[in-house]
Amino acid sequence: MRRPGPALRVALLGFTVTVVGYVLFAGWLGGHAFAYAHARDRATAKADGLIVEDGIGDDEDIRVRWTDADGHTHVQRFGIYDTDRYTEGRHFEVAYDPAAADPQGFPADPDETAAEDDRWVPAVLGGAVLVPLGVIWLWRGLRFRLAARRPGRPMTATVRRGERLNLRNAFQNSNSTWLVLSAADSPGPADRPEQAAKPGHPEHAEPAERWQRVMWHPALDELRDAPAPVTVHARGSRPAVVRLSDGTRLVPLGQLHREPPKNVFLDDHEVDRLDLRDAFVRPAGAELRPARAWWWPGAGIAALGTVLGVFGGFLMGGGTLVAVVGFALFVPTLLTSVWALSAPQP
Repeated sequence: MRRPGPALRVALLGFTVTVVGYVLFAGWLGGHAFAYAHARDRATAKADGLIVEDGIGDDEDIRVRWTDADGHTHVQRFGIYDTDRYTEGRHFEVAYDPAAADPQGFPADPDETAAEDDRWVPAVLGGAVLVPLGVIWLWRGLRFRLAARRPGRPMTATVRRGERLNLRNAFQNSNSTWLVLSAADSPGPADRPEQAAKPGHPEHAEPAERWQRVMWHPALDELRDAPAPVTVHARGSRPAVVRLSDGTRLVPLGQLHREPPKNVFLDDHEVDRLDLRDAFVRPAGAELRPARAWWWPGAGIAALGTVLGVFGGFLMGGGTLVAVVGFALFVPTLLTSVWALSAPQP
């Protein structure tokens, strides 16, 4: 069985992280929401409670003192929606399970579902964020397949490494790989004039060069600064699949540009990866393995996301177990998915 290529490995990692991370996140919150709803259904007894404190936290929760049928007094915090109605000193009816040894109280008002919603709503919102990231991977693969079926034409390609000048997202990759595509009979990518415009239509002048961002592939490291012959499968400004002379097909990222990309500095020198091991003489045919695995930066981002998630659970979720674990699942999933979508390079 042939080993998946670099682009496919990144896609599989990104898609798997997104799907598995969301399943764990939604399963954790959904399971607790189901358990909460089931426990509330068993709360058939009611007790009259007294609100001893209101306006607790950002959600303006209340603290209620109530006594069950066995004479045990409980002081419990409740999340509510109607903060104007339930204020300190007023009564608050509490429902509880009479068969439980240490019963948990629930708002007897059926409209007060804040605690249950705090479990379901984040799962839905998380899906609204993470599910589209998984769809992007599916669309990227489908678009690659469709573009590869288009008729190809011979061109030349020069590899350029791009560096984003205004990086807005610290978890995206600042480096990118670009191909400068030219007609096969053109002199090269440097100082090439535009092709002649049609008489009377100067705005229809065909650009002599096109720029296409692609996912990194080790075959690109074999190409030097001189233009290399390639086959380009493209139609208009749609993403172009570039096939190298050895049959390697490069996955496009974004549209085919008629002008140099904005806010990206393209290195005009050879795309060589500087490595301390280059100072040593290697035997002919020896395979040079990367100093670190390609997924290593993603593992670091996932670890950082976990730490941030734990802090977020304490700061924004009140430090409850449900909130801390939920944040610790969602944040690393989101950051790692964004990192994978940014087409990381080793």
